[in-house]
Amino acid sequence: MNLLFIQTENGEQSTERVDVNLNAGQEDAPVANETVTEDPQPEPTFMQQYGMWFLILGMIVVMYLFMWRPEQKRRKQMQEFRDNLKKGDKIITAGGIYGVIKEVDGASLLIEVDSNVTLRIAKEMVVADPTQPIQK
Repeated sequence: MNLLFIQTENGEQSTERVDVNLNAGQEDAPVANETVTEDPQPEPTFMQQYGMWFLILGMIVVMYLFMWRPEQKRRKQMQEFRDNLKKGDKIITAGGIYGVIKEVDGASLLIEVDSNVTLRIAKEMVVADPTQPIQK
């Protein structure tokens, strides 16, 4: 048995049931059953339901432990280094200029690069102390 959808000229739709015998003319052939039983699907397990969420949560934890936490630690150390700068300290700027601090003025520094050559730079541009070993 099949359903047949028909649309008339004025746009109305109707459905009719049509009996179809696929084995017409074959008396010995078995006729297909119209009833189809579906096996109920088993309930998904806990891990099948929530496994993707555990994976995403695990990725976030790994990113925190290996990326965000060390970066926060480096920023904190660099801020402490910049806050503790004083006259006479040797520094390296972000542009690669080596100098000695002559004056600390709030958010800026006056550094001596060469004899009679001084530059005023922002504290944020100081990236390292050449006397300290490089940390990895």
